[in-house]
Amino acid sequence: MAGYELTRERRLTRIKRKVRQFFGPWGVFIQGFVEHPVMVGSIIPSSRYTIRKMLAPVDWDRCKLFVEYGPGVGTFCRPVLDRLARDGTLIVIDTNPLFIDYLKRTIGDSRFIAVHGSAEDVEDIIRAHGHDHADYVLSGLPFSTLPDGVGPRIAAATARAVRPGGAFLTYQFSKVARDLTAQYFDRVDDGFEWLNVLPCVLAWGWKAEN
Repeated sequence: MAGYELTRERRLTRIKRKVRQFFGPWGVFIQGFVEHPVMVGSIIPSSRYTIRKMLAPVDWDRCKLFVEYGPGVGTFCRPVLDRLARDGTLIVIDTNPLFIDYLKRTIGDSRFIAVHGSAEDVEDIIRAHGHDHADYVLSGLPFSTLPDGVGPRIAAATARAVRPGGAFLTYQFSKVARDLTAQYFDRVDDGFEWLNVLPCVLAWGWKAEN
């Protein structure tokens, strides 16, 4: 690498670090969106209204493993951990190493596991951490912009990973995630949250009890 290129790269690295330090989690979130816009659903984290409504149907007494796809800077992580039992586990999966690194540095909870990987591999990931099934899976992934075939593979893998009686929770600005969920789960409950930027479609896909 030429000297001027190395100097430029170092300067950009310093600028990124200063932006993250100045804006905190917002800086990390914005950088993640800029670098991987197809994989980040929004440049603005979900509102507290969306979080509360999305998590409301969860039976926390029966939740030992909660999984989240695309956690970003942890907007949902802390509310989930606040509700999760002491012996429960939260596994988050993200393809962006920037977010995973940030979460590992900022969430010091023994119940929390951050994995750099793909939601398509959720079955292998939960088995690698000693679980057979997830009770609930939450996703804010932008299914409408994912590469062809990725969305259906994630939905199918999630349906296999969720235990009977569990659910796949999705929030997105379009109905793509909701419609995919309906193809793989026995029942879908619909919702909508206006108090979010942008307003978003909520869906809870339930797997029938055996």
